[in-house]
Amino acid sequence: MLELIKKMIGDKKEYRGQMARVEALPEDYRFVFEKIQGYMWSFAGGDGSDMLKTQHELIELFEASAAEGKHVLDVTGEDVVGFCDEFLRDTKKWTDNFRKKLNRDMMNKFGRGNDSK
Repeated sequence: MLELIKKMIGDKKEYRGQMARVEALPEDYRFVFEKIQGYMWSFAGGDGSDMLKTQHELIELFEASAAEGKHVLDVTGEDVVGFCDEFLRDTKKWTDNFRKKLNRDMMNKFGRGNDSK
């Protein structure tokens, strides 16, 4: 139990640190980050620690791109949702179990899964 509390406190501290870094970004980057963040976190799975890591990577990308003088849409492209989906590809999401179950059910129904009858 103590470890869980320590992790929660550490995650909260990390999140606050990340948000301080976002506040230092140029206005356009902050705007896009906040929109992406809302989209990303709607898919967060488990305790959200994977999403914190992904968010950290996004902040680093935005910081480096802003420092290079790039426009934020030159980083994300005009299909920001596509950018998000690609960015989230390897992050645990709450939809993962549903996706796995759907595929497993289809394979089992049509005799291609390990549990086929």
